[in-house]
Amino acid sequence: MPDAIMVLGGWIGATAAMGLVAAVALRGKVKWGWFLGALALMAAYDALLTRGYGHIPLQFWPSDWNWEGKVMALALSLVVALFFGAERVGLTLKQDRKGLKGALILSGALIALFLGLALWFPGQGTDADTLAFQLTMPGLDEELFYRGVLLLMLNEAFARPLRLLGAPMGWGALISSVAFGLAHALGYSDGAFTFDAMTMALTGGPALLLVWLREKTGSLLLPVLLHNFANAIFLVV
Repeated sequence: MPDAIMVLGGWIGATAAMGLVAAVALRGKVKWGWFLGALALMAAYDALLTRGYGHIPLQFWPSDWNWEGKVMALALSLVVALFFGAERVGLTLKQDRKGLKGALILSGALIALFLGLALWFPGQGTDADTLAFQLTMPGLDEELFYRGVLLLMLNEAFARPLRLLGAPMGWGALISSVAFGLAHALGYSDGAFTFDAMTMALTGGPALLLVWLREKTGSLLLPVLLHNFANAIFLVV
């Protein structure tokens, strides 16, 4: 079985396991249709992101970056977002004014952190294609999927019973953040799964903060901007 399919199975399996833990914690008060739909969406997203695991012969131009897979995955998320309603998934420029001050404070702190890390660990230069990709696709694609449509489906499945510094949060925030971290940290090669704990911490942790920003403001705008800034700043400093 191809390694990419094994990674997909591990990724979705781990997410499903977290859902079962949430179901136990919530004493079965779960909308299973929404959760199963979220898992199916993850599978469809991965299939498009990988260009059908290499079987879709699509190439926009010669590049070292997966523009084609990102665009197809983004298109899927947009279709789902429009089906559910753009504002429900945060696809809006409108910001919740009650939460904007706290969101801007956190955003400023994250910008300072990313800039400080980039100065401490300077990059090795970049090219136009790499910079253009990092300034656009990761934030647009991953935020709309993980903090947009996937988060909405998980919130519908598990609800948002807590308010964390004014933002409604629940199991969906945790599960979507872990899924995001695993997408970067989980691998499979030579007949065994691999897991990079540092990568998990550096992606899953910030993902929770981006979920908080999305829930606090009601919009994906700040998460998208911060995501692309974090990716690009290490290339230009």
